[in-house]
Amino acid sequence: MENWIFQAGTFWALVPPIVAILLALITKEVYSSLFVGVAIGAFFICKGDFPALLDAVFKDGMIKQLSDSWNIGIILFLVILGTMVALMTKAGGSAAFGNWALKRIKTSVGAQLATIFLGILIFIDDYFNCLTVGSVMRPITDKFGIPREKLAYLIDSTAAPICIIAPISSWAAAVSGFVEGEDGLGLFVKAIPYNFYALLTIAALFGIILLKVDFGPMKQCTAMKDLEEEVRTNGTKPKGTVFDLVFPICALIVLSTVGMIYTGGFFSSGEAHKGFVDAFAACDASVGLVLGSFAALILTFIVMISRRVLKFGECMSCLPDGFKAMVPAILILSLAWTLKGVTDTLGAKEFVAGVVQGGAASLMSMMPAIIFVIAALLACATGTSWGTFGILIPIAVSVFQGSDNTLMVISISACMAGAVCGDHLSPISDTTIMASAGAKCNHIKHVRTQLPYAVSVAVISFISYIVAGFTKSAIASLFFGLVVLLAALMLLKKKQAKAN
Repeated sequence: MENWIFQAGTFWALVPPIVAILLALITKEVYSSLFVGVAIGAFFICKGDFPALLDAVFKDGMIKQLSDSWNIGIILFLVILGTMVALMTKAGGSAAFGNWALKRIKTSVGAQLATIFLGILIFIDDYFNCLTVGSVMRPITDKFGIPREKLAYLIDSTAAPICIIAPISSWAAAVSGFVEGEDGLGLFVKAIPYNFYALLTIAALFGIILLKVDFGPMKQCTAMKDLEEEVRTNGTKPKGTVFDLVFPICALIVLSTVGMIYTGGFFSSGEAHKGFVDAFAACDASVGLVLGSFAALILTFIVMISRRVLKFGECMSCLPDGFKAMVPAILILSLAWTLKGVTDTLGAKEFVAGVVQGGAASLMSMMPAIIFVIAALLACATGTSWGTFGILIPIAVSVFQGSDNTLMVISISACMAGAVCGDHLSPISDTTIMASAGAKCNHIKHVRTQLPYAVSVAVISFISYIVAGFTKSAIASLFFGLVVLLAALMLLKKKQAKAN
C-alpha cells in the first residue's frame, strides 16, 4: 500500500507500547492491554493485510519470543524459584523465619528497613532479588500491617537500582557488553557515582520510611486482613526451622553466582579461562541462573528429605505449585516480550537513535539530561532496560569518544539511570512484573502506587544531570540531588502533618 500511513523507523513504532501502557493504567487490566498493543503493532507490520495479522501476532510474535533461548531460560528460572518458595513454605521455613524475625523486628519501620537491607544484599540479579526478597519478607510485612503495594515498591526500588550500581551483577555484564572499543567494566565503575536515579531512589527509600511519608495512591492502600498461613501440610504442623529458609536462599545465591561465572568461562582451562570479574562480564545470565538455581533446588531436596522435614512426594508436589504461582508473571512476561519484538520490527531503535544523534552536536552539556529522558521514555514504552542500553550506550560512546571522556561516562550513566527509571514507570517492564509477583500484589496497583514516587525521583535526577553536564562533578551533582530530595520529603511530611 503506497499511501499506508505507517512508516518504519518513525514515531509510529512507539505507538503500540504507548497504547498498551495507557490501556493498562486506565482499565487496570494488564493482559488484554498488552495483547491490544501487540495486535496494533502486528497490524502496522502487515500494513493492514488482515490474513497476515495472525502470523505477525503468533508465529512471528509470541511463538518466536517464547522459543528464544534467553526468554526460555528466564521462564525456567522463574519456575525453579517458584518451586523453591513453595518448598520453603511447605517445610515451615518461612513461618519459622517470620516468628524468629518478629522477636527482633519490633516496628513497621524495622520491617521495611529489613526489606531494604535484604534487597541490597542480593545484588546479583534483579529477578532473583525480587522473588527472593518477596518470599522472605512478605509474611513479616503482612504481620506488621504493611500493604502489599508498599512491599512491592520496596522490592522494585532495591532490585534494579542495586543491580545497576553493583560491578558484580548480571546488569554490569550486560552494560559492559554494549561498550565497544572501551573497557566496558571500567566505564561501568566510573559511571556509578553519576547514576543519580539509582542512588536517589535508594536514598528516597530510607527517607520515606524514616520520615513516615506516603503520598499519592499509596496513602489509600491498606494491609491485608486476617491472613492465613500460605500453605498447610495436611493439617500437621511443619517440622521446619529457620534453617529451612536460610539454607535454600544461601544455596541459591552461591550456586547462581557459580552458574553465571561458569557460563562466562571461569572454570575453563587454557586461553579460554577468565578471571572472576571478566567471567561475570562475559556470562550468559539466563543460562547461569538456570544452572545455579537448579543445582540449589536439587541440593535443597536432598537436605530436606535427609532431615525428614519433607517426604520425597511432598517435595515433588512443590514443582506444580511453584509453576502455578508463576503463571501470571510468565503470561505477562510473554506478552511483554512479544510487544518488545513487535516494537523492534517497527524500527523503534532506529527512530530513537536518530533523535539522539540529531541533537548531539549543539547540546553537548545538556546531553546527559536529554539521554536520561529518552532512556526513561524508551524503557517505559518497550519495557526493557537492557534493550535501552543496547540502543543508547553505543550512541553515547560514539558521540563523546575521543573528545570528552567525562561527558561520555556521565552520558552512559544517564542511559543506565534512565533505563531503570523507565523500568519503574512501565507496567510492561519485566522487573516491575517480578516485583508484583514477589510481593503477591496486584500488578496494576503496584504500577499506580509506585508511579508518583518514581516520577518524583526522576525529576530530581533530571535536574541533577543538568548540573552534572555543566560541572562534570559527581560529588556536587549528587549532593545537589540529595538536598533537593530531602527538601521535597520534608515538605511532603509537613503537608501530611497538616492534613492529619
